[in-house]
Amino acid sequence: MLRRLTAIAVVANLIGQTLIIVTGGAVRLTGSGLGCSTWPECEPGQFVPAFHGETEFHVYVEYGNRMVGVLLGFVAIALAVLMRLAVTRLGRSAILARLAYGVIGMVLLQGLIGGVSVRLSLHPAVVGSHFLLSGVLLVLSTTLAVRWFEPDGAARPVGSRTVRTLGWVVAALTVAVVVLGVIVTGSGPHSGDDEVGYRFAVDPYEMAKAHAGAVWLFLAALVAFLVSVVRARPALPTVRRWALVLLGVTLAQGMIGYVQFFTGLPELLVGAHMLGAALLIVTTTRTVLTLRTREPADDASAPISLPTENASVTS
Repeated sequence: MLRRLTAIAVVANLIGQTLIIVTGGAVRLTGSGLGCSTWPECEPGQFVPAFHGETEFHVYVEYGNRMVGVLLGFVAIALAVLMRLAVTRLGRSAILARLAYGVIGMVLLQGLIGGVSVRLSLHPAVVGSHFLLSGVLLVLSTTLAVRWFEPDGAARPVGSRTVRTLGWVVAALTVAVVVLGVIVTGSGPHSGDDEVGYRFAVDPYEMAKAHAGAVWLFLAALVAFLVSVVRARPALPTVRRWALVLLGVTLAQGMIGYVQFFTGLPELLVGAHMLGAALLIVTTTRTVLTLRTREPADDASAPISLPTENASVTS
């Protein structure tokens, strides 16, 4: 029962961290960031807005996003408790509990940054940091999910040094792509305020070109990584499978990006692009984590190992 409940909490946390990027994007794209005028209350003297026939749409969007954040807080607490029990009762690795504690800490930090963004009238730098922290949470949550479903034995590298190096290059370029994407959004009409656009003092068109250039560089590195994986001997089926998933996410994300750019940034496509960014972070993290494997731990409490790759240390 403990194993099953913990697995559910792990998956729920990962889905929730992705969902809140979508709901946060809805807040930004509908200009609802000040639907609640203060924080942590919604309005002075009341935590829950007064819902009635004249209630503005923005209030529902902003308050709904806050409630998703609260729900994620409860999920994070449950996750930490269950992971601690898994460590003490099932003999799982202590790193699982530490990762879960990290999720709690960052969820709390997200709440504080959300409050700061409201009090600073949605300054795009603060709003952008809100998204970037969600990206870090996705990396942490994906890592936690992978670690939970794999054995607790010692890690050993998979593939050649070239394969692993290219994998980390892809990961580094993902960071550049996401950060530049945040700057592009903050410099354009969807910076978080439906009345004030272009709030970063940079040219949104030039930033969009820089972002696109980073994406093409990322795609080139990903193709080089995939070629090296396909040519690897011994074969690396798990790495190849996730690299192909990452390639598919990248191509879809790139298509959405170009379409939204040439169609005037319609809100629906921008929202889809934000969801794509979340999926890009998750799949990149999962792909990088295939570059090492773990043997079953010595004790019988270790979970059944999923199929792993043969390791190679040749370059």
